[in-house]
Amino acid sequence: MTKKHIGEMSFLDHLEELRWLLIRSTIAVLSLAGASYFFIDYIYSEILFGPKNPKFVTYQFFCKILQKFEVQDTGICNAEMPFIIQNTDMGGQVSFMIWTCITVGFIVGFPFILWELWKFISPALYDKEKKYAVLFIVVASLLFFLGVLFGYFIITPLSVYFFGSFSASPEIVNEFNLDSYVGMIKTSVLACGLIFELPIIIYFLSKLGLVSPESLRNYRKYTLVIVLILSAIITPPDVISQVIVAIPIMILYEISIVISAVVYKNMKKKIKNT
Repeated sequence: MTKKHIGEMSFLDHLEELRWLLIRSTIAVLSLAGASYFFIDYIYSEILFGPKNPKFVTYQFFCKILQKFEVQDTGICNAEMPFIIQNTDMGGQVSFMIWTCITVGFIVGFPFILWELWKFISPALYDKEKKYAVLFIVVASLLFFLGVLFGYFIITPLSVYFFGSFSASPEIVNEFNLDSYVGMIKTSVLACGLIFELPIIIYFLSKLGLVSPESLRNYRKYTLVIVLILSAIITPPDVISQVIVAIPIMILYEISIVISAVVYKNMKKKIKNT
């Protein structure tokens, strides 16, 4: 069986399919957002403001590693968070609650969004490829959740610890705005979740012939520079944090090269057999 001819659906038909994809995804996210409201106290105390606690699991983990290597105090073993989080807008806390629920709804509902996306692109795939729907959803969701966990347990606490404990002068008191604090967490978590989708993105770009394993290998050094710049943007301004973020991204990039090579190898086999 060959691919379904794209011409069987008009441009307006594709737009209609895309519209319903967005509607169904939005309904799913909002429904999950509504459900998350019943857990809002836990989300606030244990998740959003968890990194503000000096006993947060990440600080304890890095402390044990430093102690194992007999590194003399770095401060993280006795982490202090001498700052407060304040709200300065009249409707700030209402907006904060709503967007917190929506963010949770998006993260939890991401597998459903992927499923809708798969249904949208599946008409352009071979019948054999359509059989991999479950595998696509599982792998893409796993990568996304790994990225979310990496952003929350690595980037977020490192950023909170650095900026929360940094003081240019004893005369300056850190009083962070609620939007600034939560925005940093959302950016770190969602950005990492999407960055970890790199192997999936490369797979489809390779299928479309937009990238090749050779081009990915040739641009490896430039990618490293871009990754380091990106790491410098989303992490505190210290080398250790940047390296911690850059390593998994480069590993994903190398995995993407292997995936692209496999795709091209299979495409060449199909061409020879036709």
